[in-house]
Amino acid sequence: MRCQHDMPFGARLRDGGGVDFRLWAPGARQVELAIETPGGSPELHPAEADAQGMWECMVPHAAAGTLYRWKIDGNLLVPDPASRHNPAGPHGPSAVVDPRQFEWDPAWSGRPWPETVLYELHVGTFTPEGTFAAAAERLQGLVDTGVTAVELMPVANFAGRFGWGYDGVLPYAPHHAYGTPDDLKRLVQRAHRLGLMVFLDVVYNHFGPDGNYLHAYAPPFFSQTKNSPWGAAINFDGPGSGPVREFFIHNAVYWIQEYRFDGLRLDAVHAISDDSPVHVLQELSERVRTAAHGRHVHLVLENEDNGYRHLAPSPMHGYYDGQWNDDFHHVVHVAMTGETQRYYHDYGASTMDLLARCLTHGMIFEGAKRKEGGARQVIEAAPAQPLSALVNFAHNHDQVGNRARGERLSELVPAEARRLPTLLALLTPAIPMLFFGEEWGAPEPFLYFADWEGELREAVRAGRKREFGHGDAHDLPDPCSEQTFARSRPDPARAKEHDHAAWLADVKAALAARRKWITPRQAQLLTGRHSAQRVGERGLSVQWRYEDGKMLCLELNLGEEPLQVEPQHLGPVEAEAVFSHRVPAGAPRGTWPPYSARWTLGEEITL
Repeated sequence: MRCQHDMPFGARLRDGGGVDFRLWAPGARQVELAIETPGGSPELHPAEADAQGMWECMVPHAAAGTLYRWKIDGNLLVPDPASRHNPAGPHGPSAVVDPRQFEWDPAWSGRPWPETVLYELHVGTFTPEGTFAAAAERLQGLVDTGVTAVELMPVANFAGRFGWGYDGVLPYAPHHAYGTPDDLKRLVQRAHRLGLMVFLDVVYNHFGPDGNYLHAYAPPFFSQTKNSPWGAAINFDGPGSGPVREFFIHNAVYWIQEYRFDGLRLDAVHAISDDSPVHVLQELSERVRTAAHGRHVHLVLENEDNGYRHLAPSPMHGYYDGQWNDDFHHVVHVAMTGETQRYYHDYGASTMDLLARCLTHGMIFEGAKRKEGGARQVIEAAPAQPLSALVNFAHNHDQVGNRARGERLSELVPAEARRLPTLLALLTPAIPMLFFGEEWGAPEPFLYFADWEGELREAVRAGRKREFGHGDAHDLPDPCSEQTFARSRPDPARAKEHDHAAWLADVKAALAARRKWITPRQAQLLTGRHSAQRVGERGLSVQWRYEDGKMLCLELNLGEEPLQVEPQHLGPVEAEAVFSHRVPAGAPRGTWPPYSARWTLGEEITL
């Protein structure tokens, strides 16, 4: 099976030979296609424009592998913004790619959303090689752990050798340092052969600061009236926004069709401003689901404002399957560490009550925008959300990497409590996510790194010092140092060491319990019927209810002292053990050891 996504821009091979090249450049007076030649001087081909500013030319002798750029107004050479491959980075030429050269297995149709166990990874630091090919060799270990879906941090081409990927400038071209387009396709195909889904993190709210030439020839890409944290907002609703919307919607469909990705995670959609009658997120979902042709394809949002109007409890055109639940991470972090600075501020009062609400209702602060300094502007609470539409995690790239020294939560809590946040994320009705290395308790940090140069490098260094310059500022990691990049690579050899091996065994056992007890029951969850009770200062009893009268219960002690509690909710005969942490075998139901958790499933008792 061969897959190609056709789009109204970029380079397209003709069946009879030659290549059609198209560029939307409404701000240009003259556009030429510049073919790279061995002699050094480019071969120029004039392009013609239509009334909307779409420039086009056909080059009969161009073929797969041809290197080209666009020449704007006789002097500026730029890459193709819809380039499928930029082998030397965004400041170099684009390469014509024939996607039909790759042969896909036809049988894979994906996996249903309730089976999802996400594993977020950064390709550049997942392996010593930092390539798609090397990542493919590590997938079997994830399957053995119980992971069902790999989520790649953004791979869109960006300037420099290393970076997080959120400053991409060529959204259609995989980052050159990771490998070729076919290398990425081989990674996806290898995952599918192992039964793994592959999700891709995509960024549709801004372009990076280095290698973005769109301002020079396509200014309508950017709003004249709206701003974002990165400058002018992407223009999704103003004059000239039609081609801009198509550029990003086609990008989403491209990854699903041409690369056979099983899902997309849209970064920071709270920074996408669109007042159109049909929001771009709705249109994107409709187009992606139409293009999926019966495959299981999942769409996930990151929304810092906790908006929920794009979520649906089951796959629907125009809606999204899931959303990252920052509230879960934040309230668990505060409960385990006591930190209340910056965006943890809102979780410092009645923390255990907030944790109870999160476990039973999903988000804590629904639809609440952030104020300057990180605190939330809380508005009227929304109804309980379907828990299966939320993604819970104890670690991710933001929550670890945005700390000054990149410490994982497991390094900030008492030794006896280190595994507990991870196990809590894995064993709720919400969709769980691990951050690479978390499955064995990797102690290595994940730091902010970006291979910037010149003034931009100095500006980023100065910005980090301003943000984190309090206290021991002298040892802040240099964000533009290759050493900082290397320090962020977890060492899988640690998984064989005693404590880390025990951690990995716990994660495997927890995911096995999830497959047996939780995943098969997701469709029966009763939204709005779950409950929780405080037990002492640091304990919670949580009940998740199902249509058949069964109830999944969690007995949780986040304190350093044991709790003695009378069991009240499950019958002693019907209750079945699901999983326990730090609870000795045969321990009475009413004894909760320090930093312990016990899950059981049984019939509810009406008191």
